[in-house]
Amino acid sequence: KQSRGVAKNSYHMQGKAVDLRLPGVSLKTVRKAALDLKMGGVGYYPQSAFVHIDSGRVRSW
Repeated sequence: KQSRGVAKNSYHMQGKAVDLRLPGVSLKTVRKAALDLKMGGVGYYPQSAFVHIDSGRVRSW
């Protein structure tokens, strides 16, 4: 299944990424926890209210 605005070969479409929002947990806390793992990619999107986490190489934005 393909979502609007998602590249055909994205980590999302490969089942290797999630965009995460946890009720009652700040985005900064989720971002810090993901970064502390030192595994995969971590994208911080405060305007859209989610943190992207994937299993690719270690990087952040």
